[in-house]
Amino acid sequence: MARNETAARCGVTVGMMRRSAEAVCPTITTIVQDLRVEMARFEPVVQAVESLVPRVEIAEPGTMYIPISGAVAYYGGEEALCERLDKELEPYGGDRRMGLAAGIFASYQAVRQTTTDDPLHIVDNDAEFVRNLDVESLGSADIAATFRWLGITTLGALAELPVSAVVTRFGREGLLAHRQAQGMSRRVDPRSIPEDMTVESQFDPPIEDFEQASFVARNMAQRLIGNLAPHGVAPHRVVITGIAADGSERSRTWRSADPFSDKSLAERVRWQLRAWIEGVTGGIHGGLALLRLEPADLSGAGRQMALADDAKAFEETQRALMEVQAIAGRENVVVAHPQGGRDASERVLWTRWGDKENTAERDLDAPWPGQIPGPSPALVPSTRIPFDITWVDGIPEQVRLRSRWVPVLSWAGPWRRSGRWWDEEGPSDQYQIVTSTGAYLCEVREGRSYLLAVYD
Repeated sequence: MARNETAARCGVTVGMMRRSAEAVCPTITTIVQDLRVEMARFEPVVQAVESLVPRVEIAEPGTMYIPISGAVAYYGGEEALCERLDKELEPYGGDRRMGLAAGIFASYQAVRQTTTDDPLHIVDNDAEFVRNLDVESLGSADIAATFRWLGITTLGALAELPVSAVVTRFGREGLLAHRQAQGMSRRVDPRSIPEDMTVESQFDPPIEDFEQASFVARNMAQRLIGNLAPHGVAPHRVVITGIAADGSERSRTWRSADPFSDKSLAERVRWQLRAWIEGVTGGIHGGLALLRLEPADLSGAGRQMALADDAKAFEETQRALMEVQAIAGRENVVVAHPQGGRDASERVLWTRWGDKENTAERDLDAPWPGQIPGPSPALVPSTRIPFDITWVDGIPEQVRLRSRWVPVLSWAGPWRRSGRWWDEEGPSDQYQIVTSTGAYLCEVREGRSYLLAVYD
């Protein structure tokens, strides 16, 4: 995703696989991406830009859209404005790039064409600029592959197609792609926003802890999207406003190419609150006394449920999980995702409920020789549990369940494990054992038996 100057000098590039990066730079340290931390680092940069041009909109940490129509006249031209912005951001270091265009799509593509040596790209005519762009610039690998199969490789070729034919074949996604190919900015659905659509919460006493603020952010995001759902709309843009206990007010606008869902909006609000509460700009003095979410740029492409989905049951489930998380703690309500591994304890990736799924450490589709055959066990303790087994000529005969011995009906194994020798761990053997009361995954290590997992 990114690399510092030291890694760059060693040959590490953005987009390189981790294994390749470690090959060219064996001493490299890899850090898992944390967008909340990135937003906290990015907040001072946004404030510096806002001191020159108001109404900045954030797309993601590191990317922002700046409306410059008024600022261009004030600073004496586009290049003069860009020079002023570059000078203002110079203390923050890093690789700064700018793209200027009339529309959001063209400006983003202009930034993608900049380089370290030429960090500014000014587009004079959006329609002419996008004509020569590759269809991959649409951001969807599937639709780009389909266009290539049809012989359409550039946005200019796409723009020449009849819009009715594109919509018939690709639907709403094709309509958006056709508009972008013609250099047209995304059109906002001109529906009015009722005043009661703004969501606001006051806190007494004020919130000073990020974990509390994170819980509130999720609740308010669900309320906002839930209030808009009956109208069949969802926002492309949300203004987040926070008022501190001392009366000071902070406001930030977030923009999304796709309509916000409750989860994506809650994620952005959490990033922003962390930037305000734990950021280097001094935090929120006295704590957060009020939080407000204001939707804008409504779109009719809201959350589409399947025929069998129950919207009321879905909302009740989300609310119940939020209450449990508030009582048990954020770390104690988790969601399981499959990942690769040989042992049962390695094949599950845990993510806190409501957070973005963590990146898998191991490939699920890899061969994993020596993997215990399925089915997977239902219960895997966090540590190995001593487990008494009697053996006759290397065959398990009985297992002890509390105070009684139960005969073994069938078994499979052993599966040999060499052990993590670099951690002074010796070899072991693993067995699947079936009794009249249940099935178990066991391990024999240094003459002692342990329970690793229980099958359903």
